[in-house]
Amino acid sequence: MTRGKLMSEFNGREFFCSWSGGKDSCLALHRAVRRGGVPRRLLTMLSEDGLRSRSHGLTPQVIAAQAAAMNIPWLTGRAGWDGYETVFLARLAELRAEGIADGVFGDIDLEPHRQWVERVCGMHDITAHLPLWQEARRDLVADFIGAGFSATIVAVSDARLPTSFLGRVLDWQTVADLEAAGADACGEEGEFHTLVTDGPLFSEPLNLVHGEVVGHSGYSFLEVSLADGSGVEE
Repeated sequence: MTRGKLMSEFNGREFFCSWSGGKDSCLALHRAVRRGGVPRRLLTMLSEDGLRSRSHGLTPQVIAAQAAAMNIPWLTGRAGWDGYETVFLARLAELRAEGIADGVFGDIDLEPHRQWVERVCGMHDITAHLPLWQEARRDLVADFIGAGFSATIVAVSDARLPTSFLGRVLDWQTVADLEAAGADACGEEGEFHTLVTDGPLFSEPLNLVHGEVVGHSGYSFLEVSLADGSGVEE
């Protein structure tokens, strides 16, 4: 298991990235590429009906636009929470059959998440890399912003943050306001989720149109669409 920054021997190795569409998976991908890794696939788990992503409530159209902007093929799995691991393992088997033996994940410091990705990847002889692991959360945000990425807040926990944060770009003023509201800069405890729209991995930015705010399962989600009419909603 590789923790913290990816080691130099990662250079040239092909990998897949567990992709939520948000800042943490994006920064993990960016660090792997900076260290010479070759991204072969983005892997995103969707709901059973395939209408939105499990983690951030994004529609396939928006995540597909991210993948296209980064020129990385996109792989999905569909599952309810009960069948999540079974479907995830099936996708890992497909990736391993393609010769991919390394996976990159954006987990920061939640130990049960680390244990899970380490276990499921190990079942298919895949090495799980966590390039953000146990790094100070504010330092990660500084790296993300400093690298030139742009992200928009698209979901907030109703118990932790007001809906006024929805649609805001994750810049230093927003970070300060998040911290003043009691959230940490990364939102690692589920306070908020982001959608990455531009950055050094992107050939062109995503052009977003903001829609209505809808509630679901204790979260408020900003309906977001792409300017060409495709979109994301919860």
